[in-house]
Amino acid sequence: MNQPTNERCVVAITGAAGRLGRRMVHGFGKSGARLAALVRSEGPLDGVDAVLAADLTDEADVTRVFKELHDTFGRLDVLVHTVGAWAASSLLDTSAADFERMLRINLTTTMLCFREASRLMAPTGGRLIAFASAQGADRARARQASYSASKAGVIRIVESAAEELRPINVTTHAIAPSFVLYDDDASEGVKASALVDLALYLAGPAGASLSGATLRTYGTAG
Repeated sequence: MNQPTNERCVVAITGAAGRLGRRMVHGFGKSGARLAALVRSEGPLDGVDAVLAADLTDEADVTRVFKELHDTFGRLDVLVHTVGAWAASSLLDTSAADFERMLRINLTTTMLCFREASRLMAPTGGRLIAFASAQGADRARARQASYSASKAGVIRIVESAAEELRPINVTTHAIAPSFVLYDDDASEGVKASALVDLALYLAGPAGASLSGATLRTYGTAG
C-alpha cells in the first residue's frame, strides 16, 4: 500500500459491520494498516482503530464522517466501499421509491464516499475501491433492473473518476463479483476471502496500473 515512510497506511472500510466488511477489516488489519470502520450505527467492532457512524446515503452525514476521519487519522490512503444492497422485483411491481432506494444505497453512496475520500487523498494520493456486480458489468437479469442499473452506475463512476483523479495520483477500481460465497456456502460464485485478497492487491503497488478497471470475479459462476 502506498504510504510515507514510518507511517502506517490508513484504510477506511464502509459497511465494516457487514459480512464482507468484517472480512475486509480482518484482511487489512493483518496487513498492518490503521483501520477506520464506517458503519450505520456505533457498536463494538474488533480489530479497528476507530468506529465512525454515519448514514452514507445522506450527503451532510458523509461530509461530516470523513471530516471526523481526517481529524482522527490526519490522512487517508485507501477506501474500500462495501456498502450495498440487493433486491429483486418485477419491473411492473417496482415503484419509483424502490428504484430510488436502490440507487441511493448502491450508487449515491459510492459517489459521495469517493468524493470525500479523494479530497482527503489529494495531498499524497490513494486508492478508491468499490463493488459492482456481474449484473452491472456484463448483463442484467430478469427482476433485477434496479440493482443492475445501480451497479452499472458504480462502474461508470469508477471510470470517470479514474480519468479525473489521475493528476493527484488517486486510482479507482471496481470489483464485480458474481454471487459472493460466505463460509461453507456450496452455491456457485466467488469466495469472500478471494474478494479480500483482490482488494489488498489493488491497494498495493499493482493497483496503480489498473486505475479505472473493472475486475470481474465470477469464481465457479464464471
